[in-house]
Amino acid sequence: MSQLKEIINELSPALQKEVEDFALFLNKKYKSNKKYYLKQGWAGSLKEYKNQYTALELQKKALQWRSD
Repeated sequence: MSQLKEIINELSPALQKEVEDFALFLNKKYKSNKKYYLKQGWAGSLKEYKNQYTALELQKKALQWRSD
């Protein structure tokens, strides 16, 4: 991190401002992505079939049902 500070200090004030703007952009971009989570509302939807099929058979059957 100290190397980055040294590099930034060697830049002109205008370029330092660009670096700051870019860092703020990256910070905002990646902070906002943390709010999205994988929805798993489907979890447990096929539990009624757990005694009829193995996990692999159930996976294949689910794919078949989706394509119908």
